[in-house]
Amino acid sequence: MTAIAPLVHSWTFEAIGTVWRIDAASPLDDGVREQITGAIARFDSEWSRFRVDSLVSRLGEAGGEVPAPADTVAMLDAYDALDAATAGAVNPLVGEALARRGYDADYSLIDRGAVSAPRHWRELITWSADTLSLAEPAVVDVGALGKGRLADVVLDLVPVGPAVVDAGGDIAVRGATQRIALEHPYDASRAIGVWSVTDAALCASAINRRAWGDGLHHVLDARTGQPVRRYAATWAAASDAMTADAVATALFFDGGPRLAADWGAGWVRMGTDGSVEWSPRCEAELFS
Repeated sequence: MTAIAPLVHSWTFEAIGTVWRIDAASPLDDGVREQITGAIARFDSEWSRFRVDSLVSRLGEAGGEVPAPADTVAMLDAYDALDAATAGAVNPLVGEALARRGYDADYSLIDRGAVSAPRHWRELITWSADTLSLAEPAVVDVGALGKGRLADVVLDLVPVGPAVVDAGGDIAVRGATQRIALEHPYDASRAIGVWSVTDAALCASAINRRAWGDGLHHVLDARTGQPVRRYAATWAAASDAMTADAVATALFFDGGPRLAADWGAGWVRMGTDGSVEWSPRCEAELFS
């Protein structure tokens, strides 16, 4: 990343299985760092399906009702739109389908076969600002947009002024400009382009990041439990990181570009055949 702003204070740390970097114009003192690590830990304790003691894991064991975490309405409302845009390919109850392919709490990477996520998920999970409930046991997974949401939460905790939060490649920028390389999904030493982002967010998703076995990876079609095959990587820019993260996921499916247009997001995506597509008025500088 190349910052065009006086981001003289930097902090790099590991959390939720990825490396975070925060660059800011204001000091990141111990109080700020405690707030940020606390917010990340709280989000993880609420939404991680990889923790047996998390709220969603406990809720998923038998169903029932719990007090809603602060992010519930924003994330599940977005999932409702994602589901509609992708004809059911993106679904917040895809957790069991991911676990059966080997992307489980133990990271066993043992494929036990494909299952589809419950298509009637809206009948099983209900939410409001006060409560989150499941009508029967199910595995909630917010991976389609959760890290982007958390990047937004963290950015809000950084003192006023220019700042950049990089949550393992989901990048939220405030009061600064970042030139961000679009990493080639098949060769990390190369980029297919560069995107300058100002007061916005850029999120990426790629099938090579969490891949194992015979062509398995973490981007599943919830309708079939099968990994997507048509696209290898996606990038989306939007006003906030949760929206960009959600669009980056949707872009693996046919409805993604329309959802991006509805939400005012720009995008680039690369097919498994090496072809590259981009949105109208895309601001990325793509290499030939």
